[in-house]
Amino acid sequence: MKKVILVVLALLISGCATWKGVQEDTKEGAEWTKTKINKGAEYVKEKTE
Repeated sequence: MKKVILVVLALLISGCATWKGVQEDTKEGAEWTKTKINKGAEYVKEKTE
């Protein structure tokens, strides 16, 4: 149990630098997903016309 607490504390202490990275990655991930969905919709539209 002590090891788990130490790991959690280590993540929280070092989290300042990594939290910003996580936020940037998720923001870019959402844009990437929107682009892929739009490309897929365009493909389906072309094939069904």
